[in-house]
Formats: sequence, structure tokens, C-alpha cells
Amino acid sequence: MIILCIGLCNLAQIMAGIYIHIPFCRQACHYCDFHFSTNLTRMEEMVQAIGKEIVDRKEYLSEPIETIYFGGGTPSLLTFDQIKFILNAIERSHSISSEAEITLEANPEDLSSEKASQFFNAGINRLSIGIQTFDEAKLKWMNRIHDTNESLAAIKNVRNAGFQNISLDLIYAIPDHSLNKWQSDLEQIIELNPEHVSLYGLTIEDKTVFGKWEHENKLIQVPEDEAAAQYLLAIDLLKENDYLQYEVSNFGKEGYYSKHNNAYWSGVPYLGVGPGAHSFDGEHTRRFNVSNNAKYLKALQGDDIHFSENEVLSNKQRLNEMILTQLRTKKGLNLKAFEKSSGQALVKRHHRFLEEIAHQNLVEISNDFLRLKPRGFLVADEIALRLFLPE
Repeated sequence: MIILCIGLCNLAQIMAGIYIHIPFCRQACHYCDFHFSTNLTRMEEMVQAIGKEIVDRKEYLSEPIETIYFGGGTPSLLTFDQIKFILNAIERSHSISSEAEITLEANPEDLSSEKASQFFNAGINRLSIGIQTFDEAKLKWMNRIHDTNESLAAIKNVRNAGFQNISLDLIYAIPDHSLNKWQSDLEQIIELNPEHVSLYGLTIEDKTVFGKWEHENKLIQVPEDEAAAQYLLAIDLLKENDYLQYEVSNFGKEGYYSKHNNAYWSGVPYLGVGPGAHSFDGEHTRRFNVSNNAKYLKALQGDDIHFSENEVLSNKQRLNEMILTQLRTKKGLNLKAFEKSSGQALVKRHHRFLEEIAHQNLVEISNDFLRLKPRGFLVADEIALRLFLPE
């Protein structure tokens, strides 16, 4: 398989990833617009269907599997047997690297001592835990189930279970959550000493409770300058404590960058299974599974392959995607490789724009790489859009 790669895909042997979407949650967070159901009655049926899809689509990837990622939804609702069933399906269908990163997203309330040990013994070697904040009032406001004590207990439990690679999620730009409170959240995270930290600015999506509240003028988003101040403070504090920012939202200690995240940004092929999951063949084709649990289950039970649809990317779309994804990373966009692949000299084409944003301390160009600076990360998508090749 030939992969159109610019700058980031320098692997001696191309690897691949598998993403498993577990579309269930105990309750809906007020900000979430991912595909999930709070009706858990068909969970076992869904696990069986996901296992079947993995086997049915075994020809989609020919490369060894380097990353496996259980996302959702709330994958920590799965039992030991359900995780083993899915991993066994992957083992029967694919070649898995001996150093594969196997991540499971988890909520603190699910990480009892017993459950943490079960996850570890099932073969999970990395946990991504949704802490979000340590402010009790804001946890309730976001409709999170857990409280601060459960967060602290969960991290203790997973360490005792043997996990040596954990990532903690925090949300910034929460209304009425001051810079001081945000700093307190960051300091608490640093004290817990995870290997990886992910930061997400609160976004208000239309089909959510927060979207409804905003429409009714019951919620006002944090002003951009306040959100920027929180983000830049996080960059500084995490850097001071040996967390390297390797992507817009992600920080890791040396040797603990997320392999799965890096695969997405590098154009590596991946198979997405479960309702709402996406796949990419590493070349020009994406595949989208139906975001409907009942339709997905009916299709898999009836051997119907029409539970997904394909999108074929043009060369220009693929190249624009490379601009978008690589600019999000610490390494940046490889200008020479991009010009060789596209025939476009971006620096020459966008000289005035790049000079302007360099003067604003948003970007830098060195060693033939265009890199965003911390303030540039705040407007990464806008910069990428200005650099896109016209269709």
C-alpha cells in the first residue's frame, strides 16, 4: 500500500490502527454530541456485532496493528469478558505488533480497584481518563457522574493495578471558571503525575443541552481572550513540569506521546468499527459507519454490508488534509516534501500571509518546516484554511 505522506510518516514499516466505538453511556454529559445511547440493554449484542465486523473486514488492513483504541461513548462500561472478546477478534483477524498501544477511554466512576485490575489483565496498557475538572459544582453543571474524590481514587486504583501509561483529560473555557480555578485544576493534574495530558476547550454544539441553553440565552460562552489565557497558561505550566506539547491539545512526557493520535496525523491507515466509527485506507478513501445502533445491529446480524458509506478524496483534498493535520503537530508541515508531492511552493504562494502571521508570533519557518507557535495553535484551523489548495 502506498501512502501519501508528508513529513510525519517516516516509519521503516507502515503500521495501522483499529478504533472501536462503544456507543453507550450511563448518562449524557451536557456538552457531548458524539454518537451514544444511554439504553444499555443491547450492550452485549453490540459487542458481538463489533467482533463480527472486525472479522468481516479483516481484509481492510494488511499492515501490522500498532494501535488499538476503545473510544466512545464510555468504553469503561465494558466487562473483562467483553474486552477480551473484542481483542480476540482482532488477534484472529490481524497481525498485532508486540509493542502495540492498547488504549481504553474511561470515566472515573468505573475505575474501582477490581475493574482497574480487570482492564489491565484483559490486555489494556493505556488508559485515557475523563477528569474534566476538579470543581465539584462544574462537574454537576456538565452532568458528569463522578466527583473529585472518585477521580483521585480512580487514579490510585489504576496505578495499583499496574498501569504505567495514563492520560488525563481536562476541559478549559468553562463559563464562570476563573483563571485561578483553571490553574488549580492544572496544578492538581501535575501533582497526580500522569504520563500524558489532553486539554479540550469547551465547545457548544447545537444538538446538546448546552446548545439548547445557549439558544435560550441561559449560557454564554467564555470570551476568546479568556479562553486563550487559560490555554497559554496550561502550555507554560505543563512545559515547566516536563510535558511536551506535541499537538494542539496533547502533552506528553518523553516517550509517552499517544501512538494512536500520531497515527491519525500521519496518514496511517486505520479501521473504525462500531456505529459512528470512521475508517481510512491510508490512500484516498474514508468509510463512515451508520451512526445508529439499531441499524448497525440489524445490518451486522443480516450480513448486510450497507451499514457504511465511502468518501473518495481527491489529491487536493488529501493534500489539504495534510496541511490541516500536520500544522496541528509540534513537528509542523514539511514544506519540501509537500512541494514535491503537490507541485506547490506554499511559502512563495502565501509569502505575504506567512510574513504577517510570523510577525504576529503565530508561526515560524525553520529547516524547511512551517511550525505553529503557542499562540498559533489557538488559530490553527484558520491558518490551515488560508493555506489550502483551491479545488
